[in-house]
Amino acid sequence: MKVAFLTPEYPHPKTGSSGGIGTSIKNLAIGLLAEGCSVRVLVYGQNQEGVFDDDGICIQQIRNVKLKGLSWYFTRKKLQRIINTLHQQKVIDLVEAPDWTGITSFIIPKKCPLVIRLNGSDTYFCHLDQRPVKWKNKFHERRALQQADGLLSVSQFTADLTNQVFGLDKKFTIIPNSINCTTFEVEHQNTTLLPTVLYFGTLIRKKGLLELPLIFNEVIKKKSNVKLVLIGRDASDIISGIDSTWQLMQELFSSEAINNVTYLGSVPYSEIKKAIEQANVCVFPTFAEALPVSWLEAMALKKPIVASNIGWATEVLDDGISGFLEHPTQHKAYANKIISLLENLNLQSEFGIQARKKVEEKFSISIVAKQSLLFYKNVIASK
Repeated sequence: MKVAFLTPEYPHPKTGSSGGIGTSIKNLAIGLLAEGCSVRVLVYGQNQEGVFDDDGICIQQIRNVKLKGLSWYFTRKKLQRIINTLHQQKVIDLVEAPDWTGITSFIIPKKCPLVIRLNGSDTYFCHLDQRPVKWKNKFHERRALQQADGLLSVSQFTADLTNQVFGLDKKFTIIPNSINCTTFEVEHQNTTLLPTVLYFGTLIRKKGLLELPLIFNEVIKKKSNVKLVLIGRDASDIISGIDSTWQLMQELFSSEAINNVTYLGSVPYSEIKKAIEQANVCVFPTFAEALPVSWLEAMALKKPIVASNIGWATEVLDDGISGFLEHPTQHKAYANKIISLLENLNLQSEFGIQARKKVEEKFSISIVAKQSLLFYKNVIASK
């Protein structure tokens, strides 16, 4: 089978910065290659047109059409022409796109089946953040979902909430994000002298980063030698208008806690694995996700996690078995769960073993690729 992914991001130096959507696409593409598929990734919003190979994955860079007030429409029609041509030339059999901003709302391929996979639309995240959504984003996202030939979601929670916020009653097949378990194999033992808590991901309000200082303050009250390491891009805060979430965070740490905090900023993807291996506990106090790849990466490296207990969380972690779940606003309770892990090496090990087992059984690229491939075949047959 010949599968194409339409995406605004992909993790490669030539295509610019990338987040969870790009990582999940690359992981799935690797799994599909192993199943004998050919994979083409159509990356729009690029500075140049071009095609290059990324370890067997064909990457096609596409520039958006620049026309004041109508760029959104003519860019979509350009993408439609590219998809139609590739399908007509038998280069692709099917194209998958994310729900984010509804890029496929005015893309109606002649014969090529179009699948949308929910990783969280702007409407979805605005609902979780309790802030207004731009009407045009909601319009395009709803229209895209209504026109798709097949619908996937990375979690049941995301599927149910998507139907709710758009007033739809669509059937979504649940296939989670995946991870390359071979790449995320434990290679180095923890050599840090001080107990270390790690957060990696974007520094942004919706991921609970304004709760994390208050949680860490409670940790420091009971264990003054704990170190907090933060890795990720600093983002502006949409509510306060401040350019730096890190700036807001610093004001929330106690004078004792801030001395034990290290912010490394963005680091190469290859360095994240090393940071996870050197941590004792990983924390993700987020308010808004669909199914976070970062959690899977930590779990694959046998790290115990203390994460948010909202919505999707129980589809990833088994509370008290492969990690702890707690609401991010419950600062003392959240801190106590971190402390209980730091003080119990056996519990760290037990949670880590169970976390790795869960990833191998449910989230490995091989399993997810086979599930996706079966879904694609059914969509093509029904088209």
